[in-house]
Amino acid sequence: MSNKIVEKEKLDKLLVLVPAALVERGARLVTAESCTGGGIASALVSVPGSSLWFESSYVAYSNEAKQRMLGVDPELFITGKVGAVSSEVVKQMVNGAVVASGADIGLSVSGIAGPSGGTKNKPVGTVWIAWKYGEHERSDCFFFSGDRNEIRNLSVIAALAGVLDMLELDGAD
Repeated sequence: MSNKIVEKEKLDKLLVLVPAALVERGARLVTAESCTGGGIASALVSVPGSSLWFESSYVAYSNEAKQRMLGVDPELFITGKVGAVSSEVVKQMVNGAVVASGADIGLSVSGIAGPSGGTKNKPVGTVWIAWKYGEHERSDCFFFSGDRNEIRNLSVIAALAGVLDMLELDGAD
């Protein structure tokens, strides 16, 4: 079975499980996206009834947009600091999105989808994702391989899988 089929099956499963978990908890989701360019929001709103549990999405591709829309500290982008693809930035992105939208749960993603832009310390395929649900907050770094679209698609899958993990923290099944 090809990787693309496996990815599609994972995404299809998540697009059933995530909405069901959100509805069960009466929770609304917000996304703050950079390298996925709205791909997470697009996948979510393809699900009928998404208006019950999907709040909004912020596509903040540039560093300036991350600052303006989500309140990310401009100091983080200064050369020699952590940069856009970092735990610190995605945490500030998700916090900004949750505060601005009033959603119950949020996710954010920033990464290097390629084919250029990678460095020795942050190669192409490096993606940081953060989630916030109530007082619970988490960020994880992923290293995906593939072309630009494969990296973006894998980021969507990882972000949605993380939403399920966060929702399980409240003890509901």
